[in-house]
Amino acid sequence: MPRKIPQSIRKKREEQLRKRAVKRGDAPAAEPKKPIKRRKADTPLVASARKLQSAFVRLPPQFLEKTREIAYNRPLNRPIPDENALYHTYDRDGDPSLDPLTCPKRPKWNFEMSKLELERNEEGNFKKWLQATDDILEKWQTKDDLPPVVDEDKDRTDIAKGAVPEQVPRSPSYYERNIEVWRQLWRVTEISQIILVLLDSRCPTLHYPPSLSRYLGDRKVILVLTKVDISGPVRVEAWTKYIQAQHPNVRIVQVESYTERAFEEDHQGHAKFEPSIPHHFREKLVQVIQEVHAELLEPPENVKSNPKLLRKWVSPVKREIDWKAVMEAKGDKVGQAVGGAAAPKPAEESAEHPEGADNPNRQEPSYLTIGLIGQPNVGKSSLLNALFGASKVRASKTPGKTKHFQTLFWTSDVRLVDCPGLVMPNFVPMEMQVLCGTLPISRVSAVPACITYAANLLPLEEIYNLEHPLTKEAPVEVDLEDKRTWRASRKPKESKNDKSFVWTAMDILAAYADAKGWVTAQAGRPDVHRAGNAILRALAEGRIAWGFWPPDSPVADISTANADAKGGIYIARGEAFVDESDGESDAGAEHEEAAGGATASDESQEDEEHEGDDDGEEEDEEEEEEVTATTGSGVASRFGAFLKIEEGEDDDDSSE
Repeated sequence: MPRKIPQSIRKKREEQLRKRAVKRGDAPAAEPKKPIKRRKADTPLVASARKLQSAFVRLPPQFLEKTREIAYNRPLNRPIPDENALYHTYDRDGDPSLDPLTCPKRPKWNFEMSKLELERNEEGNFKKWLQATDDILEKWQTKDDLPPVVDEDKDRTDIAKGAVPEQVPRSPSYYERNIEVWRQLWRVTEISQIILVLLDSRCPTLHYPPSLSRYLGDRKVILVLTKVDISGPVRVEAWTKYIQAQHPNVRIVQVESYTERAFEEDHQGHAKFEPSIPHHFREKLVQVIQEVHAELLEPPENVKSNPKLLRKWVSPVKREIDWKAVMEAKGDKVGQAVGGAAAPKPAEESAEHPEGADNPNRQEPSYLTIGLIGQPNVGKSSLLNALFGASKVRASKTPGKTKHFQTLFWTSDVRLVDCPGLVMPNFVPMEMQVLCGTLPISRVSAVPACITYAANLLPLEEIYNLEHPLTKEAPVEVDLEDKRTWRASRKPKESKNDKSFVWTAMDILAAYADAKGWVTAQAGRPDVHRAGNAILRALAEGRIAWGFWPPDSPVADISTANADAKGGIYIARGEAFVDESDGESDAGAEHEEAAGGATASDESQEDEEHEGDDDGEEEDEEEEEEVTATTGSGVASRFGAFLKIEEGEDDDDSSE
């Protein structure tokens, strides 16, 4: 249902006069309203795709109202302390009464079970896990509120001291609640012999929570730090040492998946990037996979000690692999999709013998299977495209673009399985998840809370070079007494514009919206929701470079690293930040890499999927109606908005 547009008294009077004129017959009657188009029933294909949409809980209205009040009233701490750049580990916050979080596991099964029986077992176990996880996170959230962070010396003059809230409410932690998405993870981990867990190098430990570590157990895992070109070598090396100390038996590699496309000297416009992985990163990744493969070829200790079992033991992976071909494979000849999820298994084999150590019917696999798992927006699909040297799978700036696991051959001996991104259960607030890009920005309703959280870590007003809104509200006043020549000269009064204003999160949103010329449709106020949406998108996509430091990093090292930056977690790139935001709303066009085999029917199917989203996306469509300035300064843009409103008011009023 379209939103109601607020009316002025003048417009209301004009509408009354028009209705009276219609009654008298002096004016023609308005055209009848168009019938509401009902959505057609879902086709089986669309219904199947809709099952894979991620499901999350909604924020309570009280939380949204309180965080919005905090964004209006609470001054930001400036300058940002260097301690804020340290990543805070939220795991239970030292409370032993909280049970550890886990990932749901697939119940035991065999090939003799029917599909209905298998699904009932999975759904029953999943409901129990869902309830237990909700109870743990609710206890963690309501344990205590965060203490206020207020600097009394920097309190704004126009804000009453009693208006500052006493406590900051702790936001909930999101995690995947759709069993269909978890089933994708179960399938990938079952058919994979080696698992690559991709971690965003800006905050790696958030993407490898204890729940995921417990779920993988003793599987052969390789941790892959992505986006190292954003974090920088110093931070990445510090994180590598920290993670290696936490998980000493796990191998860690670093990769980057994009390189800037070469253009002619006279090229104009933004820089373009293409999927590519540097040779040394590719060589290191293949080398680590080869080492793990060699470990899988060795029989377990209990088999080595028993000659009878040793003679019957069959390797769980393929022995002969052309690693030179893997190193050189790229282009259109690689990345061919396969139809089945796994190789055909003997009828006698069951899930009770996953490794085949005691199963006499097990045969050596035809190829080595490597699974890629991780949270949304860590770069799984981008890494695949970089390894293949071509766009084979869809990679988007929107988190969770991959909906179903994809199986592609790297070479004839090695196949890769791309798992959809899942938000794992973790003791992490929602604002941190939004900052790291694990949640779709278009579905975030608590934009002021997220901007408040980000502004305490990054000096957004300095990065965007914003002008405080109060500088326009307080013009320079001319003191006539100072112009009198017959009196002794006096010190002129201090101008309000010379005062250093204290910033709040809402001041940043209003200043950015005014700089971009974004105003609301009817009232012409700064469109703070759209401004916050654009800032969060820039942070998640890496257009604003940032990165945390490990918790054990010395503060002196952080101060040295921040000498050339603006403080906090901001990373200076050696040149002034250029805002490349195109002004599109969240529901606008996505910058995607179209896979080579994508068809128009696939895109139409995705459009139908988006039509069935919940009210969260309906709110985004409402935001698209707000007017964007087309020319000049903020004043000119507001006049342009008024002109557009006047042209469309009659239609809007009649639609009510």
